[in-house]
Amino acid sequence: MHRLAYTFFGPPAGVPVVLLHHGLGSSAAWQAQIPALTQAGFRVLAYDRWGYGASEPRPQLHTPWFEPDVADLAALLDAVGLGQVVLVGHSDGGTIALYFAARYPGRVQALVTVAAHVYVDPTMHPGMEALRQVYETSEAFRQALDRTHQGRGSEVFEMWYAAWHRPGVLDWDARPLLRYVKAPTLVVQGTADEYAPPEHAQVIAAALPNARLALVPDASHMLPQKHPDAFNPLLLAYLKTVVLGDTA
Repeated sequence: MHRLAYTFFGPPAGVPVVLLHHGLGSSAAWQAQIPALTQAGFRVLAYDRWGYGASEPRPQLHTPWFEPDVADLAALLDAVGLGQVVLVGHSDGGTIALYFAARYPGRVQALVTVAAHVYVDPTMHPGMEALRQVYETSEAFRQALDRTHQGRGSEVFEMWYAAWHRPGVLDWDARPLLRYVKAPTLVVQGTADEYAPPEHAQVIAAALPNARLALVPDASHMLPQKHPDAFNPLLLAYLKTVVLGDTA
């Protein structure tokens, strides 16, 4: 067992929206989305995945299969008394959301993925090497990681980097599971994503039974954080239509 740090925001009677952060982030990464969601009447659950932020440290990540992270999400929902939820996941969080929705289709009312991965695109590892260069040369970047992860920034970065370079990762392919995702899904990606071209999102959307695709021009991988003015309207419009039935 391990401890997860989580926080609820918004009206208790609102439709629950669970936010799944990216691979080097924490629940704080959603600071531009939480107010918009709560103002729209949603109840938001944001949590730090195991090993991140204020949650308990872990010895290694299980990227890109994420079995413990999927189990953690199910256990957390049970613990806080949530049955069916909306999932919004960014990057690794988007991949976890897809895995969860495929395994527990009855628990996901709707799904939004942002820059999720379902196989290793040729651009992924060069993008990671560029980020490692930033990590090694930028004191400001390292300090930001330390602030995010309770002083464990170096530990988290090395854990994340090592996980994506494990044996077998290059052969990873989650596309076959996508047919089991029954929830309506919005697939979002920036056209300037450093880790995958727009075709990656197009592949995900085409493989899902009930998906819409939204490509945001010139947006980077950190779309929710760096481009909230473009992302938030997409997110809210989709959830209001698909979840709340607002056709206005």
